[in-house]
Amino acid sequence: MGPKSLLRDLLRQALEGLEVPEIPLQETPEGHPGDYGTPLAFTLARRLRRSPEAIARELQARLPQPPWLKAVHQVGGYLNFELDPAFLLQLAAAPLPVPPPAETRILIEHTSVNPNKELHVGHLRNICLGDALARILRYSGHPVRVLNYIDDTGRQVAESLYALERYGLEAPEGKYDHWVGKAYVRLHGELQDPSKAAEIEAQVQRYLHRLEGGELREAVARIVAANLETMLALGARYDLLVWESDLLQAGLLAQALKLFEGHPEVTRPQEGKYAGALIMDVRRFFPELEDPYVVLLRSNGTATYTAKDIAFQFWKMGLLQGLRFRPYGAVEGFTLPELWTSAPQGEALEPFLAQETINTVDVRQAFPQAVLRAALEIAGYPELAQRAYHLAYETVLLEGAQMSGRRGHTVSIDEVLQEARERALKVVREKNPQHPDPEGVARAVGLAAIRFAMVRIEPKKQIDFRLQEALSLEGDTGPYIQYAQARAASLLRRAEEEGLEATPDFTQGTAYERRLGKEMLRFSEVVAEAATRRSPHLLAQYLLSLASTWNAYYNAKDAQGPATPVLTAPPGLRGLRLALIRQLREELRLGLELLGIEAPASM
Repeated sequence: MGPKSLLRDLLRQALEGLEVPEIPLQETPEGHPGDYGTPLAFTLARRLRRSPEAIARELQARLPQPPWLKAVHQVGGYLNFELDPAFLLQLAAAPLPVPPPAETRILIEHTSVNPNKELHVGHLRNICLGDALARILRYSGHPVRVLNYIDDTGRQVAESLYALERYGLEAPEGKYDHWVGKAYVRLHGELQDPSKAAEIEAQVQRYLHRLEGGELREAVARIVAANLETMLALGARYDLLVWESDLLQAGLLAQALKLFEGHPEVTRPQEGKYAGALIMDVRRFFPELEDPYVVLLRSNGTATYTAKDIAFQFWKMGLLQGLRFRPYGAVEGFTLPELWTSAPQGEALEPFLAQETINTVDVRQAFPQAVLRAALEIAGYPELAQRAYHLAYETVLLEGAQMSGRRGHTVSIDEVLQEARERALKVVREKNPQHPDPEGVARAVGLAAIRFAMVRIEPKKQIDFRLQEALSLEGDTGPYIQYAQARAASLLRRAEEEGLEATPDFTQGTAYERRLGKEMLRFSEVVAEAATRRSPHLLAQYLLSLASTWNAYYNAKDAQGPATPVLTAPPGLRGLRLALIRQLREELRLGLELLGIEAPASM
């Protein structure tokens, strides 16, 4: 149990049964007495009709006085708690408590790119955010299932497959999805010619009908396999691949529409603009819309993207059944025993019955995501609508420029991964020519640069990705944190090799250890907050702070020289410092792991 939990228990005892929804506690600012403070008296003042100062005085008088609580300071209406220094350091050096099991079953969808070309930098943020959040939620005790939706009946796929036929492309050059992507861009170049547009459109429609009938599964599967190579190289992991064609053939769309039968907000007009179409009236949810109708089925009977998305959302929340699955198998360079893919000849999996869904989709899709929640309410499931969370994120610029897949104005993730590895390898060889595994470290550092850059900023802020800055071993980067934990690992190795381990004497701690220990004690709290707020950037920012605090501790100096020597310190103090560093290294390692980043033992 951490210090804040212990202090909250004391405050609850002092409240003598008075219920409060939350007891706020925070670290006291520099220059103020105590380690942690609470403004609880201000929270209670209006309710009790008394001054915060008087309430704080009474709470202080009622507080139990365990031996680990050195002093309680009243500062106006605040209460500041000063912990016994040795006790605080013991808490900081102790192994992290295992989060208790959480009841909420969470289904996360992320990536879900159109399988018609290679993945580009614009897809990076979606993958890194969704994958990191899944890791954080699993660590926090939640049952989590991760989905990747394969839109194999969409227009982009039809265009790519027709492009291969149109240009007689049969023998791929290079990685398959890159080769297909070039054909897709070439076709869009031709579409700019009005004399060719009608002919191309007719052929694309022909391919669309074949895709919806499930005829071209193998052709799309080849692109998906190439895409998966990239996703897995990036460190992403999935539980299920759900193909749109399987969703349609299993009758999930018909099941979803049946849930709307007889509802006055879902109708089929006989005249006017929407004559013959099945439409959903969403004015109850969006009163500002001039045209509040969302088309589910066109007048020719074909389903819209919205209708398919609704069916998928209903399935995710356990309202529909019928999809079947089989083990996916292997992707070049990866074995995937836990990955299953939907397949007509598969088997029925035990329903996950998600209590919450998280759809990782960029902020431009806010309205379609809101329509999914409206559809759940219209179908009679308002409680599920409240649990359909949109993890919205802003777009990614590359060196200040927007990207466009149709025009070919992109840089692929494969290229960025390769460039990151090459640049990182150059740095590793310069800084540590004798490193036993420079290639392995370069891969880990390159990946850290990319993934950390995608999660360290609040999702609703735009990212301008610049690879050279992301690879820096200084500043707000993943490699900076990796280097900090590698420094800690190096000290621990030397202590073991030189036989310098010692029993810690926590009473010998100084203000330097106290400052480091207090920062370490925030780890569990920050991870819990990142899980609750569905915000991996909170963990990323904390890891930067922890690494910075550790580097400041390591480099601290006083009038006599180094202020925090470890290996040359007296035995009791040395044991204390090694215990703190061992736990610090574990927190940095685990924090990086929760963001999908490896922590090399040496760099």
